[in-house]
Amino acid sequence: MTTDAISTLYQMPAARQCLLEEYQTRGVIFAMAAAPEIPLPETWMPWVIGNTTEHLPSDVVDEIAQYLMAGLRDTLDMMRQDKRLLPLGCSWQEEAGERARLQNWLTGVLHGHQQLEPVWQQAWDNAPAEAFTEAPDKRLSRCLKLFSTLARPQLALHNRSAGQAKQLAQNFAVLARQLPAILHDYVELAGLLAAQLPNQFETFVKHPED
Repeated sequence: MTTDAISTLYQMPAARQCLLEEYQTRGVIFAMAAAPEIPLPETWMPWVIGNTTEHLPSDVVDEIAQYLMAGLRDTLDMMRQDKRLLPLGCSWQEEAGERARLQNWLTGVLHGHQQLEPVWQQAWDNAPAEAFTEAPDKRLSRCLKLFSTLARPQLALHNRSAGQAKQLAQNFAVLARQLPAILHDYVELAGLLAAQLPNQFETFVKHPED
């Protein structure tokens, strides 16, 4: 695992006291970076705060906010460069806590996505059917289903019949190997939907008269 803005942030005792678990925070930031439209910091930062920051000095709160913004920029850069989307140290293997980190990260992704559902809904409500070879909601549902299954495997087993649960238990590792491709699909879908939101073109394209 490499040192980045978020790992540096979690070396601060104050950050560990007020924020979600580190990989849950990383997951929320990933969901936000991938969304068709990224909300303002004052909207999304409370999503990663587990405990109140009222007892912290304002300069410490500002430092935490700066590291969170740096984490978002790092994640956006990673997506633009088409780099590995799954954090290092996250896998279905149980060694060295890798599975726990993966489950925490996916829990964060799902938490962030839940907050952003209105943005996704607006984007595909604006999307003409001919813009996609596959319905966006169906494609998104496939992504979220895999995220949820791997984030909460025991719940996934509980919600199936005995035969289905037995088959799923044998296939968790296979499903986990599909995760990198599904993450790329999630990001790609968000990019396609982003073009359907009002003012997106004006936001990212410089007009000749500017």
